Amino acid sequence: MPKVSARPRYEIPVAVDNGPTPERAAKSVFTAGRPARESTVVDALLKAQEITQEAANAADKWYRTWVFAYQGYKEFPENHSGNCEIRHDDLSWLMTRADAVGYLHDVRKALGVCGEVRLKAMLLEKLSFTQMAPIFHPHVSPDLGRKKSSAQCSLLLEQLSEFYAAQRKKKHDAEKACTPVPLAV
Repeated sequence: MPKVSARPRYEIPVAVDNGPTPERAAKSVFTAGRPARESTVVDALLKAQEITQEAANAADKWYRTWVFAYQGYKEFPENHSGNCEIRHDDLSWLMTRADAVGYLHDVRKALGVCGEVRLKAMLLEKLSFTQMAPIFHPHVSPDLGRKKSSAQCSLLLEQLSEFYAAQRKKKHDAEKACTPVPLAV
């Protein structure tokens, strides 16, 4: 009779922290929280009170929309409850991503191409103001270029926040207009 081992053949993997590798952590500064994420100029502007929390949230929303639209994945917070009524197939998933591209197009129309370029530099390329200075302001001193980049990015993020607030208000008003008014009896 063959010997039976008490140990299972395959072990169940234990949850492992997928934080940054030691090499990556040494190169960048990461924010506290789960998951750890790289600290950006938006965090620096928020810490310096150059922008409001709403502007930082708007930057995060734009970044998440861009990632979903162009890379096809979406991260949900820990307390997220999914919609059980909708099951996506390939086509509906692509249509949802196309909607996200449409939202990004609306932002580009509202803030302009220069605004989109600065958003990409801040949020996608994760450039510092010192790195942005020679790109956006090549004919001024590096220090003045850094200050100009910081001011422009602060203004841009506040405008992005106002744009999203206006979109929410427009959506709320449209939903309110479609709600039937109760009849007086």
